[in-house]
Amino acid sequence: MGQFDILGRDPSCKARRGRLHTAHGTVETPVFMPVGTQATVKCMTPREMEEMDCEILLGNTYHLNDRPGPDLVERMGGLHPFMGWDRSILTDSGGYQVFSLGSMNKITDEGVSFQSHTDGRKLFIGPKESMAIQRKLGSDIAMVFDECAPYPCEKDYACKAVRRTLDWAAICREAPRADGQLFFGIAQGSVFADLREECAKTLVEMDFDGYAIGGVSVGEPDELVLRGVDDTVDHLPQEKPRYLMGVGEMAQMVESVARGVDMFDCVIPTRQARNGTVSTRRGRYPVKAAVYKEDTRPLEEGCTCYACRHFTRAYVRHLLNVGEILGLRLVTMHNLHCYLEFMRDMRKSIEEGSFDAFRKEFHAGYRVICEEHTVCSE
Repeated sequence: MGQFDILGRDPSCKARRGRLHTAHGTVETPVFMPVGTQATVKCMTPREMEEMDCEILLGNTYHLNDRPGPDLVERMGGLHPFMGWDRSILTDSGGYQVFSLGSMNKITDEGVSFQSHTDGRKLFIGPKESMAIQRKLGSDIAMVFDECAPYPCEKDYACKAVRRTLDWAAICREAPRADGQLFFGIAQGSVFADLREECAKTLVEMDFDGYAIGGVSVGEPDELVLRGVDDTVDHLPQEKPRYLMGVGEMAQMVESVARGVDMFDCVIPTRQARNGTVSTRRGRYPVKAAVYKEDTRPLEEGCTCYACRHFTRAYVRHLLNVGEILGLRLVTMHNLHCYLEFMRDMRKSIEEGSFDAFRKEFHAGYRVICEEHTVCSE
């Protein structure tokens, strides 16, 4: 278990086609991991996710520790049977969430003291606690506890965050784990290339099963997201999976794959669906807008998802505007299908040696529609 096979490389760049083996199956990469914060992907059933051929989901350590609690999940047999999902699960460490609490937390070299966002309870998570929670959850991939420096921050603060991240990674590396559970280290360093290099190289010496690029997409401009990837990825081993945390803009994923990244997660497709925003290969648009009131087209022309095969934009718009839950579900189904199909096509292009053409075609088409709808963040 834990072997990462590189099945092919694109001749035009650093994109690679891989396969990650976990205790609950194989994961084809590059892969997008839908976020199941509370042990569920919002609006979706596990069967629907399986029908989309989703191979891995992400669970949130902070939220699952808060409710229902890791002890209960462990008594239920672990996260897989608890949520009715028998494919792979990656759990984040909880670090990003506790650090994002701002004035509600206190960071020391031992960990983070904070108040629960739900009931104000005083809680503490450090590297040992995070690993213990993830062991009880029984995820296939556990992330080490790290400190995510905010943007912007002074270099002195980023240095301290890297030092803590490395100290905590060493503690996490020695912690007990669930059967077959993989550990991924997380490279931090904010926008400072030398810190990212130092952090990545030190983590590699600890020999984790995979490595994540953390501390990007935390409020910095788009160009700094890719610079963070550039400053980190070449210092990570070729033979291990590379995971870019919290990045889910299609354009950013394409460019990160070109730089050698294998795994992604983001709430974009599900969160935006709940606001009535439809993702397509050529941009995003607000289906609740009046212009779609009598639009008989599917959410995305050419899409084969359930929502697009059976319903019109006019109908979905109606459901959303009258507050029917089905509207949220249909847009969520479509957005997730769009993302997963996008990754499948990207994998195919790498296999065929045509990723460069895929990349250029995507960027050309995405810009055109973004200009039409003026809702894209590019």
